[in-house]
Amino acid sequence: MTHLSPLRDITLPMPVIGLGLAALGRPGYITLGHGDDLGHSYQVDAMAQHAFAMLDAAWANGIRYFDAARSYGRAEEFLGSWLRARAIDPQTVTVGSKWGYTYTADWQVAATQHEIKDHSLPLLQRQWQESQHHLAGYLRLYQIHSATLESGVLTNAAVLSELALRKAQGVAIGLSLSGPQQAATLAKALDSTVDGVRLFDAVQATWNLLESSAETMLREAHTLGLAVIVKEALANGRLTVRNQAPDFAAKLRQLQKEAARLSTTVDALALAAVLAQPWASVVLSGAVTVAQVRANVAATVVAWDAEAAAALLPLREAPARYWHTRSQLPWN
Repeated sequence: MTHLSPLRDITLPMPVIGLGLAALGRPGYITLGHGDDLGHSYQVDAMAQHAFAMLDAAWANGIRYFDAARSYGRAEEFLGSWLRARAIDPQTVTVGSKWGYTYTADWQVAATQHEIKDHSLPLLQRQWQESQHHLAGYLRLYQIHSATLESGVLTNAAVLSELALRKAQGVAIGLSLSGPQQAATLAKALDSTVDGVRLFDAVQATWNLLESSAETMLREAHTLGLAVIVKEALANGRLTVRNQAPDFAAKLRQLQKEAARLSTTVDALALAAVLAQPWASVVLSGAVTVAQVRANVAATVVAWDAEAAAALLPLREAPARYWHTRSQLPWN
């Protein structure tokens, strides 16, 4: 089934792979093996060079959507510098970023607090200017970072009006979701209007073989014309062979069995499960190495089938368990 992405006026016959920069713009992140992937080389210049190499590899492998956030350390800075250095035509790329968290780790892997959440109007206004500074001419989508019912952002008239102003200026407006109440938050967001016009053009949510509780609402969002961006398709590395947790051993064996049957890798299989969803527009890769980019892009040719879907259905976890486990992943 084809669908129209409101982020670009193109018809997509299937979801596409995008690159998320959560693990590339700062030295610490929660993905399994993140520090090893960076070679534990955290100097700003070294990480900037690494980010450029990753962006070059993504581009060479056909990736044209890039996703950043104000709280991803220097992700916006690295991405903007790369876009200008490579003279990328803004019409050939889609860039999304997010506001709502402030990066506070001071370029440290271990920090008391890595980011602080604030969905207030003053922070939106400040971070919009910061995002524009780094991504001027390229920013096509601006998202509320991890919107929740508890933050009150979806009932803050001043914030919604400010976002509507950006929408009127030609920037698509979205929200990312997190936590076990993703579906309820999205339901609220779909009712958000300013002057009778639906505010949101896109939603970014977690959906993977372990956590699929938002699927019904993501289908609804797609039906209403929103672009659906899927993040954490590999569950921060938990859906890869790096997950050696004893209580995951049986699930890993099942993943490996299906990967072998379909002549692919575990990570490509898990990504293929997301790419098979007709409501998805973009599936984000969280790759940190060039090899991972290539392996993730290989998911687009995996012959995902009903047999794999049935065999891997038992991998699903209760949302509360999934998000608790995620919250315990160490920054590395």
